[in-house]
Amino acid sequence: MPAANPNPDPAPPPRRDYAPAARRLVSTVLVFGLLATAAYWAWHQPFMVRARTLWELSRMPPPTELPVPVDGVAAERIADTFGAPRGADREHHGVDIFAPRGTAVTSATRGVVASIRETGLGGRQVWVVGPGNERHYYAHLDDWAPGVAEGDVVVPGGALGEIGDTGNARGTPPHLHYGIYGAGGPVDPLPRLQAYEGDEVEPAGDD
Repeated sequence: MPAANPNPDPAPPPRRDYAPAARRLVSTVLVFGLLATAAYWAWHQPFMVRARTLWELSRMPPPTELPVPVDGVAAERIADTFGAPRGADREHHGVDIFAPRGTAVTSATRGVVASIRETGLGGRQVWVVGPGNERHYYAHLDDWAPGVAEGDVVVPGGALGEIGDTGNARGTPPHLHYGIYGAGGPVDPLPRLQAYEGDEVEPAGDD
């Protein structure tokens, strides 16, 4: 009878079945692919235009030049009153642009209408979020442009309202109070209005 082999060959390791893991991986990739496709489709639909525009504006720098947001008024006619005292406890955080009552007030930038209201010192007013997330303030309006609404996407030259004297401007010559507010507070609009040379601003996209 032969002697037993003192060093028998070890048993081979059991075969691993990689098929279930591969199927799970393929399923996961397909699900993520479908979700990405759906998100891309939704992002480019008209109902997402406001969100898409706000995202684009947030990635743009604030403009260095702006057209005067009142029809027919040249920047040279606008007085430099930014920071001038208003009463005993406040300053003028913008510029006053005088024009006949009813003159069109237009957006100086591409933006999204954030608020339309009649309240406080500014009377009838429109707030527009523009490039760099700056807020553009149009106040003392006689009336708003027909159809303008919160959430609207506007372009430079888009109608917002008409020159008036509402709010604390009541009884003064009709004018637009135009202000810009950035992350650090109010910004003087006049240098940007004076720097403007073109016919169209490229969209970077209160008394």
